[in-house]
Amino acid sequence: MSEVQEMTPYQLLGGEGVVRWLCDRFYDIMDSEPSVKPLRDMHPADLAGSSQKLFMFLSGWLGGPSLYMEAFGHPRLRMRHMPFAVDEAARDQWMFCMRKAVGELVAEDWLKDKLLEAFYNTADFMRNR
Repeated sequence: MSEVQEMTPYQLLGGEGVVRWLCDRFYDIMDSEPSVKPLRDMHPADLAGSSQKLFMFLSGWLGGPSLYMEAFGHPRLRMRHMPFAVDEAARDQWMFCMRKAVGELVAEDWLKDKLLEAFYNTADFMRNR
C-alpha cells in the first residue's frame, strides 16, 4: 500500500492550518456570494463561531483530532440542523460554497472528487424538507 493510501484526508490536505483555511474560505464565500443569500440568512451575523465549529467538526470528520466531539459530544448533525429548513436549494447553496472553497484549495482531481462526494453525501443527509 502506498504512503498516500494510508494517509487520512486531514493529512492529505495538510492538517490543521489548511482545514481552518477551508472553513474560513467557505464562510467568506457564503458571506459574499449573492446567489447563496437564503443559506447565509440561516446563519448568525458574525460567522466566526460557525467557522470555528465547522473547523472542529471537519478536523475529526477528515481523520484529524476529534475537536468537536471533545468539546460538544457527538455531532448529531441532522438533529442540530432540524431548526433550519434544509431543502435541496439549501443543500445546493452549501455545496456551491464548499465546491468553490475546495476548488481553490485542492489541486489533485482525485482528492477533490473524493472530498466533494463526501461533502455532498453529508449535505444531502441534512435535508429535512
